[in-house]
Amino acid sequence: MIKDQQILDQLLETVIRFVSQELIPTEAQVAEQNDIPTELIAKMAELGLFGLSIPTSYGGLGLTMEEECLVALELGRASPAFRTVVGTNIGIGSQGLIMDGRADQKDYWLPRLASGDVISSFALTEPDAGSDAGSIRTSAVRDGDCYRLNGTKRFITNADKAGLFTVMARTDPDSQGSRGVSAFLVPAQTPGLTIGIPEKKMGQHGAHVCDVVLNNAEIPASALLGTEEGKGFVTAMKVLERGRLHISAVCVGIADRLIDESARYAAQRKQFGQAIGEFQLVQGMLADMKTEWYAGRSMVIDAARKKDLDATVATESSCCKYFCSEMVGRVADRAVQIFGGAGYIADYGIERFYRDVRIFRLYEGTSQIQQLIIARNMLRELTD
Repeated sequence: MIKDQQILDQLLETVIRFVSQELIPTEAQVAEQNDIPTELIAKMAELGLFGLSIPTSYGGLGLTMEEECLVALELGRASPAFRTVVGTNIGIGSQGLIMDGRADQKDYWLPRLASGDVISSFALTEPDAGSDAGSIRTSAVRDGDCYRLNGTKRFITNADKAGLFTVMARTDPDSQGSRGVSAFLVPAQTPGLTIGIPEKKMGQHGAHVCDVVLNNAEIPASALLGTEEGKGFVTAMKVLERGRLHISAVCVGIADRLIDESARYAAQRKQFGQAIGEFQLVQGMLADMKTEWYAGRSMVIDAARKKDLDATVATESSCCKYFCSEMVGRVADRAVQIFGGAGYIADYGIERFYRDVRIFRLYEGTSQIQQLIIARNMLRELTD
């Protein structure tokens, strides 16, 4: 749902200009240095990119799901490391607060997240809890008017930049699976909380993931997200359901960039006396890329519109995440093929995207987890 087409068009024009003039020219530098320049992060904050999904009453832009996806499509045309900087504030780092936070928690944190003054991280994954999020071992023990947290969180995006963590921890040690898991708002400066060094990754250099270690970290009882213990897993699933639509839109944006570059290269590169784009087998790859891109974009916009109408989109969001993350991998592979040897050389940037997009099939629910969600929801509908 689009609230004001004129305002949205102005925002999209600004984002498109920022991506083409500021982000894309800096991609190689960011990949080489594994760091995003602070001046670019400041410009992202000035544009309001940290607060796309945060309500206007807290200083954000208050975009609908459809509007947010349209912006993500444009941000996706640049290296995904850039989007990751703002992505946690837009999605998994803020949505738990927006959906289930108390008024005092929202009043304090959301304006800081919307402005980019505070970067947030979502600390769910552990060494032995990834797809099986219900096996969380990090503990939160009530001690008077505080909680003491102990455990290790793994592969936490933006952990080294974060000022706030939404930490999932078990408050009921006797519970099974997801029951007894609660969510906590944990400031980065909390004594007993330490951040590991950034991991060396296959791709998305410039976007950092680190361990977050909680060693008897003491937080006030008021840091419990919401008003009840044991609701953390429910919050996490709602957050991830929404985030999957955003990630899907990013995948579609990257595919759009790769398709554009592949078509231009095919039109210019000559072999056997003609442009390689004149050969039918190359045309077949381009056609497959464009068709899958169009299918992915249509899925995302359709699901986003349903979300804006308050429809249940658990199945649709998983369909989008499954298809779009797999789709962009196929598009990237074909792009390397069309570029040939040049696609394998770093100077052209295609091989970088080939590595960058691989993570989309893993985080915020692997492709196999999406398959399980889709199939189980289908079967559940037959018995309801």
